[in-house]
Amino acid sequence: MSIKHFVVALALAFGLAALAHAAPLEAYGKLPSIEAVSVSPSGKQLAIVTTNGESRIIMVHDLVSDKITLRAGTGTVKVRSVQWAGEQHLVLVTSVTAAPMFILNARREWAMAFTLDLKTGKVRPLLRDVSEAMNTIAGQPVVRDYKGEPTVYLQGVKFVGGRGRLSLFRIDLDTGASRMVSEGAEDTRDWLVGPDGEALAEERYDSRSGRWSLRLRSGSGWREVQAATAPLDRPYLVGLGRDGQSVLYAINDTGKAASWREARVDGAAASDPIVALDDQAPLRDAQDGRLIGHAVLVGDEARYTFFDPMDARVWRAVVAAYPGERVSLQSWSADRQKIVVRVDSPTEGPAYAIVDLATRKGRWVGAEYSGLKAADIGAQTPVRFKAADGLELTGYLTLPHGSSGKNLPLIVFPHGGPAARDEPGFDWWAQAMASRGYAVLQVNFRGSDGLGGRLLTAGYGEWGRKMQTDLSDGVRYLAAQGTIDPKRVCIVGASYGGYAALAGATLDRGVYRCAVSVAGVADLRKQVAYSRTRGGLPSERYWNRFMGAEDRKDEVLDLYSPAQQAAKAYIPVLLIHGKDDTVVPIEQSRAMADALSAAGKYYELVVQAGADHWLSRGDTRLQTLTATMAFVEKYNPPN
Repeated sequence: MSIKHFVVALALAFGLAALAHAAPLEAYGKLPSIEAVSVSPSGKQLAIVTTNGESRIIMVHDLVSDKITLRAGTGTVKVRSVQWAGEQHLVLVTSVTAAPMFILNARREWAMAFTLDLKTGKVRPLLRDVSEAMNTIAGQPVVRDYKGEPTVYLQGVKFVGGRGRLSLFRIDLDTGASRMVSEGAEDTRDWLVGPDGEALAEERYDSRSGRWSLRLRSGSGWREVQAATAPLDRPYLVGLGRDGQSVLYAINDTGKAASWREARVDGAAASDPIVALDDQAPLRDAQDGRLIGHAVLVGDEARYTFFDPMDARVWRAVVAAYPGERVSLQSWSADRQKIVVRVDSPTEGPAYAIVDLATRKGRWVGAEYSGLKAADIGAQTPVRFKAADGLELTGYLTLPHGSSGKNLPLIVFPHGGPAARDEPGFDWWAQAMASRGYAVLQVNFRGSDGLGGRLLTAGYGEWGRKMQTDLSDGVRYLAAQGTIDPKRVCIVGASYGGYAALAGATLDRGVYRCAVSVAGVADLRKQVAYSRTRGGLPSERYWNRFMGAEDRKDEVLDLYSPAQQAAKAYIPVLLIHGKDDTVVPIEQSRAMADALSAAGKYYELVVQAGADHWLSRGDTRLQTLTATMAFVEKYNPPN
């Protein structure tokens, strides 16, 4: 099916209309036309999560007959993932913001699993038949062949004596019946399923003492094979090793990036550790979970490493078929002959394709954003500059399509985290802002992760300080190049980026004309206290490390809290926050609004019913973008 034919299929499903003019904000701000694509084990079927911008539908495309064999509407349900379990079933993960009764600190985003039977079209909720347990899951479902049949494994909460224990369950796909494979302890944090469909490894962590341990199955019992004390940056399970008879775990025992270590089930000596770069991701065999390689973004380059020389040659050939474009692996068949890739074109935006190694041909599945044309995509280029103290920083600059790149109005767009990073490639929010005539700067400021331990640790104790001035140093760099007009700059951000926007209005004065904070932190003390209710002592320790605080009583938290410094605000501030945000609660934006009001400062507050921290719904995502651009255009017109 060509990209044109697939868009026609979407139009029939949702009534999409072709755009005959420049893309409106809706083309960027609604949910992607395609959110995910996965190929079945046989390579004969594709599962595709599509949307009309708000509602989601799961489609199954038979590649042999070239027909859509199933359409299952999910409405506005937040579908987080779809994976195959054999050829007849799909496993769906959704999430909902809820506060189950009798659960302490329970209001959060809860994930649930379902199976979709392709023959009957019926959807079955999982873990509903387990007594004294919740019907929610932790982590991603795992599919293994067990006794010759595809079988699903889920981690769920089993109550023992009124206390929840993370336990492992096996699900019969034909009946939906659940059977507990292993019951966890109170400090169990993760399970690993072996190739034989039995529990192979258990990870435990005591958040108060900081003791982490790894236990492996040994005959009919268990033995502890590794332990460490880690009040922060605890080790964690990565998955199976190369042969399925070893377990990989990540541990940071050098003070730099974590490395992968191996523990063998048979007790034999482990092989040399697989050195991990920042944010290295495992590549696993889709059928039994064995490690077959790893992928990592090094600077701006996506590097895929495969242990099998044939896999490596295949991947090089796939990437070579799309020169000048960013290619990422999404899914492949059991024999690795059908490969689904996401192809991000710098001039046309991202799209999905499936490559058939047998025929040596690829065909498009569809564009991720079907409403966008090449004329709607602005050029993104990497930037490199030095902060005021000499630290090398990198980032990305997106310019309006066809722009001369001179004397432009600027939007500084810091990422969330803060221990995250901006990456090269299409960004719907940055592209939307650029389409309205603005240059958009995304800086990987100190404290960002994935660019080396030095940059990450340089952010410790610099929250609201050098982490903030790294952004304005980027503004000054672009002004010196003549790219932007330093008198026409606003700052827009979400989560930590929302904090940076508020800090730009109160702490780093004289740089911006307006600020937009989406789900931003405004009061550090309250956020640290809230984070402890979600993640316990490790969470509090984590935030204090970035904020440079000894504990929640440290006065430094007030010094760098925009809500406590609201009297210093010198520009208009827009606050946008969802009622269903369980990461940064809406009370943060309300506290900022109250403080600005008391100080007689101008602000606007947009409260979104049903919006979570990740803008998962199409209506609230579009509302966020529309309100942001209306505010920025009012206080920093592009012309």
